[in-house]
Amino acid sequence: MRSDLDPYVYLLASRRNGTLYLGVTSNLIQRVAQHRIEAFGGFAAEHGVKLLVWFEQHATMEHAIIREKQIKKWRRAWKLDLIEQQNPDWQDLAIMLGFEPIG
Repeated sequence: MRSDLDPYVYLLASRRNGTLYLGVTSNLIQRVAQHRIEAFGGFAAEHGVKLLVWFEQHATMEHAIIREKQIKKWRRAWKLDLIEQQNPDWQDLAIMLGFEPIG
């Protein structure tokens, strides 16, 4: 990871094989923190989607947005495969970014 101010596409989950949320951000650490405290309400907050299970860095925000739109069109099974290719145990990757485990 180059820094926390680069474009990312990310997937959050409520639990393994649970509800998924796909997003794009220029500040992954800040966005994860916002999801964890349910700063904006909405879908992610309503469904308890707080575990960072996959993310991908991009060179530009334009590329990140294109990738997010591409993945949004995918079937759920393809999104699960994407997660499991890089994170087969569905670990909360936010911990490696300095976050406390969710209890």
